[in-house]
Amino acid sequence: MTTDLKLRPIAHIRSVFPSKFGIPRQSGLTETLKSEIVFEEEFRSPQALRGLSDFSHLWIIWGFSENAERGWSPTVRPPRLGGNQRMGVFATRSPFRPNPLGLSSVKIEAIKKDPVLGSVISVCGADLMDGTPIYDLKPYIPADCHPEAVCGFADQTRGYSLAVTIPPLLLSKIPQALQDGLFSILSQDPRPSYQEDSDRIYGFGFAGFEIKFRVVGKDLEVVDII
Repeated sequence: MTTDLKLRPIAHIRSVFPSKFGIPRQSGLTETLKSEIVFEEEFRSPQALRGLSDFSHLWIIWGFSENAERGWSPTVRPPRLGGNQRMGVFATRSPFRPNPLGLSSVKIEAIKKDPVLGSVISVCGADLMDGTPIYDLKPYIPADCHPEAVCGFADQTRGYSLAVTIPPLLLSKIPQALQDGLFSILSQDPRPSYQEDSDRIYGFGFAGFEIKFRVVGKDLEVVDII
C-alpha cells in the first residue's frame, strides 16, 4: 500500500551562506559558525521544545530546496572523487535524490526567546544555505554514534585540506567571530573537485561579503573580500 506523505516546513535556517557555493560539504566540519533555527508561526509554542535544552546536539531534517525540481539520478558524481567517478545515489549524500531531503547533526548553542519570533534555536556546525526549509528536528543521542563505522569511498579523502592564506588587511574586513569559520571553510576546498584551473578566481558569499580566492596546488590564497 502506498501513502503519499505531504511535508511542510516547521522552520527555516538563518545562516551566513546566501548560496550553495562555499557551504561546508558536511555538518559539523565548521563548528565555530553559528546559525539560527526560526520556527514558522504555527510551531512556535515553547511546549514543543520542552526538554530539548537537556540535549547537546540535534538532528535537522531539511529540504534541498534549490534542487527540488531537478529530479533524481540513480548514479551521481561525488565531488571528492573528482567528479569523474559515478556512485549509486544511495551511497552518497548528493542532493539529487528521489525525495530531496538532507540530514545534518548540529550542536545546540542556546535556545533563546525572541519577542517576535518566539523560541529560536542557535546551533553550531550547520551546513545549510540561508532560508533552507526544515521539516523536523530530533535530539541526537549517544546511540547515534558509531566510531567503528566504515565510510566507503569517503575514507579516501579523509583529512584532505588546503593551506589558506588571507592577507591581514583583507581579513580585517571580516568580524573576528567569523574569521575561524572562514578559514575552516576555505581549508576544505569549496571548489568543485573537477576544477583545477590555477588561474581561475573563484568567489562565494559569506555573511554579507564576497570572498574571492585562487588555488594553486594545495595552497589557497584569498585575493579580495568585497
